[in-house]
Amino acid sequence: MKSNLICMLITIIVYLVVMVVIGILASKKNKDTHDFYLGGRKLGPIVTAMSAEASDMSSYLLMGLPGLALLTGLADVGWTVIGLAIGTYLNWLIVAKRLRLYSQKNNSITIPEFFSNRYHDKHNILMGISALIILIFFIPYTASGFSACGKLFNTLFGMDYHAAMILSAVIIIAYTSIGGFLAASTTDLLQSIIMSAALVMIVIFATISAGGIGAVIENAKSLPGYLSLNHTYDIIANSSKSYNIITIISTVAWGLGYFGMPHILLRFMAIEDSNKIKTSRRIASIWVVISMFIAILIGLIGKKMIVDGNISVFGSNPSNFSAESETVIMKIATLISEHGIVAALCAGLVFAGILACTMSTSDSQLLAASSSMSENILQGVFKIKMSPKVSMLTARGILLIIAALSIVIAWNPESSVFHIVSFAWAGFGATFGPVMLCALLWKRSNKWGAIFGMITGGAMVFIWKFCVRPLGGKWDIYELLPGFITALIVIIVVSLLTKAPDKEIVNEFEEVQNELKNA
Repeated sequence: MKSNLICMLITIIVYLVVMVVIGILASKKNKDTHDFYLGGRKLGPIVTAMSAEASDMSSYLLMGLPGLALLTGLADVGWTVIGLAIGTYLNWLIVAKRLRLYSQKNNSITIPEFFSNRYHDKHNILMGISALIILIFFIPYTASGFSACGKLFNTLFGMDYHAAMILSAVIIIAYTSIGGFLAASTTDLLQSIIMSAALVMIVIFATISAGGIGAVIENAKSLPGYLSLNHTYDIIANSSKSYNIITIISTVAWGLGYFGMPHILLRFMAIEDSNKIKTSRRIASIWVVISMFIAILIGLIGKKMIVDGNISVFGSNPSNFSAESETVIMKIATLISEHGIVAALCAGLVFAGILACTMSTSDSQLLAASSSMSENILQGVFKIKMSPKVSMLTARGILLIIAALSIVIAWNPESSVFHIVSFAWAGFGATFGPVMLCALLWKRSNKWGAIFGMITGGAMVFIWKFCVRPLGGKWDIYELLPGFITALIVIIVVSLLTKAPDKEIVNEFEEVQNELKNA
């Protein structure tokens, strides 16, 4: 093995060992499932902000976004990022504090449990449906993370994709199952720092290698529609395609997904002091905007480096271009490693950053999925009584099963991280987003509205994705938007047509609103 690869491998091994050590240390603070799933509501504002955004910015930050920018130019990725930035800020502004106060008042430690307790659903119908939704959409979401890890080791060391993916999954499972939510949140803070360092190093080196930012812009200008926000670049035809207003709106709709992301919402529930959420919001919003901007810039710079022959990303099969474009940061990092030992160690940090953004999301998703099965379905819906010890063991066992299913889904090395994430994102945004907003903002909403809205949102995502969107033209709209709108309408209509919430539910809602005003 070459010396530069050895240096990179050392950096990655050190990083992985630190993750497991944090998991072991965090495990000593887990006294029960409340600690395991929500960290005992003891997160500080910085950890809350950075763990929320690190778990949000999955592999698409260092792979999906640069790859999309490289492949199609600014329009697709630009409007997506605008939507995500707005969604991030509004989620912290509207949802965070309300959910923190409400979830503590009704003693909820998972999102399905919050929905059930919010509407006093004695039969736990809401809990069961929402727990199943988490399992349905988090498994492919987690699979995208495992796929990213497999691609990383395959690109870097020529390691078999499947072996690399399984190895990465084992590491993630190890520290997550040992340390729980506190380990996931603490490692997320460290991972967000590593991700930031990786982005900065790549953009500086790549800009210099490409001949400066001026050369990058000139190259981009020479490609039809590449820098436009109302046209997109077609790499095969070397021409531009129109990016109409309907497509823009549906792309910006990515931001709606934040209102329904369980792994992000759980961070809101876990912060120690609700009055510090404002600080967390500022930190999170600034970090998200800067990191996504740099990720896009890396994609544009990567395009110039390909033209100059500095790196090679695409093979001979156009059908693989989408997946291949997502390796651009890996290619640049490998080039960095060829400039000496220090450069190789820095390149190793970049690869550790790719692992970080993947692992920071996967650990949170595995926790949310295992809690849905253990806490909400087995104990909540089926009323299976478990001691705290048995409950913890069950959660860890289910975590292993979910991870195994995710590995099966990610078995195809040509799968696109961006496309897998976009579908799961739409699923959560359309099912949980409208229900969460109505639960926190509208006291007239009721259990039946929430149930039918959740089912409608999920069904519409599948219907639109596989039946309507393939029609193309005006129907080529991201499935999150029609799913979200339809679910919201159904919640409102069904709530108004059915019995109003009991006085006890309304009083609880108003008490939370008063707390919010006085906090």
